[in-house]
Amino acid sequence: MRLAILFLTGLFTLAGAHAAEVDQAAALETLQDEDSLLIDVRSAEEFADGALPGAINLEHDRIAERIASVAPDKDRPLVLYCRSGRRSSFAQDKLQALGYSRVINAGAYDDLLPLLERGE
Repeated sequence: MRLAILFLTGLFTLAGAHAAEVDQAAALETLQDEDSLLIDVRSAEEFADGALPGAINLEHDRIAERIASVAPDKDRPLVLYCRSGRRSSFAQDKLQALGYSRVINAGAYDDLLPLLERGE
């Protein structure tokens, strides 16, 4: 029982660490850089239902194999988003492991859309 509690505590800690990586302020600031790239890591179906202006769709589970075709420069600023911030966090981890140095998890589409529409 004690081992199960420790295991679950560790899982919640890891989940919290991913959620803490969302940085909308940094994402909005980075998007002011004309060299930045906005990447939607949701499914193609979700992307077709609505995406942020200027975003390209690279699904999170295929981002490692497709990123070089859109961002060969590993120092290019990349801003990622998804439905909740979870998949963009996983994609951020993958890209950083590949050597991309300027990757920001912007979190959820629904949270970002009104900020971008207001021009924040």
